[in-house]
Amino acid sequence: MKILSKLLASSVFCFGLLLIHASAQSCLTSSDMDQPTRSAIEAAAKKYFDMAAHGDSAGLKQNAIPSLASGFSGVENAVRDNQENLSGVQGIVRKPFELKAEGSTPDPYGEFLCGVFGKNGQTADSAVFVIPNLPPGNYAVVTVDASTKKGPYTVTFVLQQMGADWKLGGFYVKEMQVNDHDAKWFADKAREYKGKGWTHDAYFYFQEARDLSVPVVFMSTQATDSLYTEMQAVKPTDLPGSGNIADLAAGGKTYKLTSMFPLVVGKDLDVVVKFQTDTVADTAKAFQDNMAVIKGIIAKYPEFRDAFDGVVARAVAPSGQDYGSLLPMKEIK
Repeated sequence: MKILSKLLASSVFCFGLLLIHASAQSCLTSSDMDQPTRSAIEAAAKKYFDMAAHGDSAGLKQNAIPSLASGFSGVENAVRDNQENLSGVQGIVRKPFELKAEGSTPDPYGEFLCGVFGKNGQTADSAVFVIPNLPPGNYAVVTVDASTKKGPYTVTFVLQQMGADWKLGGFYVKEMQVNDHDAKWFADKAREYKGKGWTHDAYFYFQEARDLSVPVVFMSTQATDSLYTEMQAVKPTDLPGSGNIADLAAGGKTYKLTSMFPLVVGKDLDVVVKFQTDTVADTAKAFQDNMAVIKGIIAKYPEFRDAFDGVVARAVAPSGQDYGSLLPMKEIK
């Protein structure tokens, strides 16, 4: 049974590991590891990166932990989707982290604190990984930087030690820029929006900066913690999400918004709005509601025109079935 299996655009994180219960964990940074362990982890990451760059899904599968190998389609899709970009690229292996899940049962929280922490929290060389319900064993997280023709990418491997080998337990590919803009650019723009009083733009841009600051979503650093503090300082009180429902008056109706967040679609950064509806069986009506919500959002938050390329509205029925529509910003009147 997988504890994680996530496919997001061109990235996938797959874990073929058991769900059980709690214990203890520790983490070693590269400087804390013994030389043979560090060299073995780095060599495994380089080998698996080269396989991915050559489109060798079969080789990766042969080197995967059994439970991941038994459900390998997510990794195969990610390798196929990214082979053109990674082909011919010489990856640069970052310093790895070794995660030790100790005891006899998994920890439901799975928080691994790596490196030295100061009185204010993380330091320049520290990191935190959160992987809930990780069974006892030795693991490693190692990232390979890839300078592709589309810009900087990262390929991150989660490895599990099995005997003398480090087997593939997770695979995650990530584009580290959005339309040629990196984390620093988004953070600087967020501060610019904050200065203008456009707190919604600022909040979402800080969120995007945090996402681009790390290669995987289950990792945090001093940089992401700092950005999170800035993000929370400008968080608008009217945002839907986390159980908070926001009303939007549009097209003569009142819509119940359940969430709003930025989403990268190709080279565009769009804002997604989800709202409640009784049914999406009538797609013509759902489309009309989506258009009304999109126009209502821009009427309420005109500053979105400066920050986003389009708006996606998704009508969500009680069953979870949804119907989405995208309208480019230049077409929203």
